[in-house]
Amino acid sequence: MSIGVIGEGLKVREVRVLLDGWKPGVRARISEWRSGQYVREIRGWKHMTSKEQSRYKYEIATWKLGQSLRHRSRICAEVSGHTERMPCVTIKR
Repeated sequence: MSIGVIGEGLKVREVRVLLDGWKPGVRARISEWRSGQYVREIRGWKHMTSKEQSRYKYEIATWKLGQSLRHRSRICAEVSGHTERMPCVTIKR
């Protein structure tokens, strides 16, 4: 499972969450964390889409944000059925 963010500085344009393999019906959501504490849900549960590229099968969910976040905020991803893992990315100037 991985998370990727596209943007400049503190402005986040898009967030992508990937999960290895095909797992139909799996859902993902993203939330904001600061200093190890939950702040808010950025986007709620969304069904992931099954894709294949060069024999690599994966699930993907994409959100368009267009928001600025505070310096050192973390965007974390949760995927249903995989609660033991929560990848995060830190937003920096």
